[in-house]
Amino acid sequence: MGKLKAAAFSVSLDGFGAAPNQSIDNPFGVGGMVLPAWMLKTRYFHKMIGKEGGDTGIGDQFAHRSMENLGAWIMGRNMFGPVRGPWPDESWKGWWGDEPPYHTPVFVLTHHARAPIEMKGGTTFHFVTDGIESALAQARAAAGDKDIRGGCGVATVRQYLRAGLLDEVGLAISPVVLGGGENLFAGLDLPGLGYTVVESVPTPDATHVKLERR
Repeated sequence: MGKLKAAAFSVSLDGFGAAPNQSIDNPFGVGGMVLPAWMLKTRYFHKMIGKEGGDTGIGDQFAHRSMENLGAWIMGRNMFGPVRGPWPDESWKGWWGDEPPYHTPVFVLTHHARAPIEMKGGTTFHFVTDGIESALAQARAAAGDKDIRGGCGVATVRQYLRAGLLDEVGLAISPVVLGGGENLFAGLDLPGLGYTVVESVPTPDATHVKLERR
């Protein structure tokens, strides 16, 4: 059985994984695009969006590592899009166009049911209304022996951390402070939940830290 892991999850020095006021124009909140700036400059990301060039340093290596051996994803509703509450229609299909970068089944945590959406390139979005453990069970069935990338979105990471279900957490701590937004660590006792730091690699753009649950 593969691991459930958060990987290449960008946070600020003061612990925020998103800035306030997320919208269709500001998917990381207003001012939040400073968080994934390290990823956006990598060759891996450039290739993913069909561009040439990009940095090939340590950040690029961590970007590659974050996508290895994945058989499924789990993400929060906010990560899927800016729409809140009941679905007004079925026009919104994600931020990523007709061919999202996941290429696996993706299980979206939500309170509002919706039929699965099959996209180009092997991505199918499934909407899970009965909680994080149900989403994990469905993702494990889909992934087989491969890993599951869980916790796309601060609230989702927090839920899986609090439940002690994440086997591994990869953080990219950007050298910025936001002062507000969605805080990943507030109220969480990571050592008490069994998490310990096993790797730390500093770069000018982000410090890459890996935690494992023992």
